Amino acid sequence: MSSKVESKTGKAEKRGTASPSSEKRRVLVCCALPYTNAVPHVGNIVGSHLPADIFARYCRLKGYETLLIGGADENGTPTEVAAIELKVTPKRLTDVFYKVHKMIYDWFEISYDNFSRTSLPVHHKTTQDLFLKIYEKGYITKGVMRQPYCETDKLFLADRYVVGKCPVCGYEFARGDQCENCATLLEPEQLINPRCKIDGSAPVFKDSDNLFLEREKLQPSLETWILSQKHWRKQVSSIALAWIKEGLRKRSITRDLKWGVPVPLKGFEDKIFYVWFDAPIGYISSTKEWAERSGNPDKWKDYWLDPKTRIYNFLGKDNIPFHTIFWPGMLMANGDYNLPYDVVGLQYCNYEGDKISKSRNWGIFCEKVVESGLDPDIWRYYLAYLIPETKDSEFKWDDFQTRINNELVAAIGNFVHRTLTFASNFLGGVVERKELGDEERQVESKVLQQVAEADSALQDVRLKDALRNVLQVAIIGNEYFQKNQPWVLIKEDPERCKLVIYTCVNICRVIAVTMAPFLPSSSARISGLLDLKGALSWEGELKFSLETVTMKAKPEILFKKIDDKEVVRLKSIVTKSSDAAEFFNS
Repeated sequence: MSSKVESKTGKAEKRGTASPSSEKRRVLVCCALPYTNAVPHVGNIVGSHLPADIFARYCRLKGYETLLIGGADENGTPTEVAAIELKVTPKRLTDVFYKVHKMIYDWFEISYDNFSRTSLPVHHKTTQDLFLKIYEKGYITKGVMRQPYCETDKLFLADRYVVGKCPVCGYEFARGDQCENCATLLEPEQLINPRCKIDGSAPVFKDSDNLFLEREKLQPSLETWILSQKHWRKQVSSIALAWIKEGLRKRSITRDLKWGVPVPLKGFEDKIFYVWFDAPIGYISSTKEWAERSGNPDKWKDYWLDPKTRIYNFLGKDNIPFHTIFWPGMLMANGDYNLPYDVVGLQYCNYEGDKISKSRNWGIFCEKVVESGLDPDIWRYYLAYLIPETKDSEFKWDDFQTRINNELVAAIGNFVHRTLTFASNFLGGVVERKELGDEERQVESKVLQQVAEADSALQDVRLKDALRNVLQVAIIGNEYFQKNQPWVLIKEDPERCKLVIYTCVNICRVIAVTMAPFLPSSSARISGLLDLKGALSWEGELKFSLETVTMKAKPEILFKKIDDKEVVRLKSIVTKSSDAAEFFNS
């Protein structure tokens, strides 16, 4: 087992010391599958989808063979309970919410190569096949488990649908699978004063035959693997090793429910797999679906069976234990698949001093963001700053307004617009190639230093640092433009003026490339204005070496300021969540 694990991981450089290179590699970016029993809020976007998209877009710019995979987690109790509450079938529920989720991620320009569903046949078969291999290798045992049963609703409850007081930290709203406050993994019976999340009644606990994954057999290999991941974030390694220190125990992988993946084992045909067993397998089944649609059904094997592929998992901190212990343990027990290269465990994004809560209408809700009339890139810019890489972040309207106006508008947008407008108005839209002078070489050096730092940061998945580098490039450009005053040079020294604008246009190209992972549409607008055909590549030559540029259109303002009136308007729209029933009225 150990040799198998080691052969799948490879060596990794310590985070913060990665040296960007032109090496070609294959990258699989997997985003945690959201439950489709509700509509996502901005915390969900910031906590997984957006950072995964930014990183995948960067990898594509680097020329890596890149795949961004996601999907909807549609099985288990969350779906059954939501269906009961809305008086619809689980299929109707998942069909509707899948479309809602997909619409939202498309609007935010999350560039999924495939966004699948765990209710599809390809997922059921992949899950069953993976399970049977684990079973054959002796990592699955039979046993009895006491499960919470709601006598009011006449169904067994998933662990997360039992809430109560955490026995470790005393948090009053701990779930039966995990305390969100202290991250301790729990069983429902461990909760103090447990109650059904659906109706508040006290559940009874009934014995039921179930199947268990023998994680204690996997502990030595898991510990060796975790300790070898020197490039992981500290909070990810700490949570994983805390589990190891406590000692792994077997964990149930089946449930007494109807909606989900049936267990293909005699005597257990009336059970389904626990949602946290089948959900991560969705990464594999989604890749298979993509390969089938692409016309090369075996292509998925390049990503899951070739040990040279780097797999990145993007997820919130409550999912860290499952992606560092439970999921890798399943993969080790099966023995066929690559293990994650990096588990990018992110923290939480809060809203104006408190946790986001749909029931309290406290937060920003994505279906309303879509209706807000504000460009997706505006949201992406600020949300990129909110990615909670090492600690919780917080959406604040005054900070939103300040960053958009002072950074995106006044620095990035202003530099690009004043450069291209000048070129259009005074040079006829034609910017000739010029030999750089000493000052221009110094500016080029400063800009390329920011590019190198952004490259290194993105290699390490330090996305916020990279965005600061993009901003700094624009600041350098604005300072150079302002110092040289081309509006004066055009009259006094036209040739010098042409050099200044040529230099600034090169900086615009650098901005278009480096901002592309963050603001894809705005980047495309800049490259379109400059007619940069095929030039948007991080591995392309980013030195100030553009050939003569002929602009194809008059430039328009990239970003508009957000005034106080606009903030009031936005707040009135995006902070009011939809009632789930609204989506089933038609």
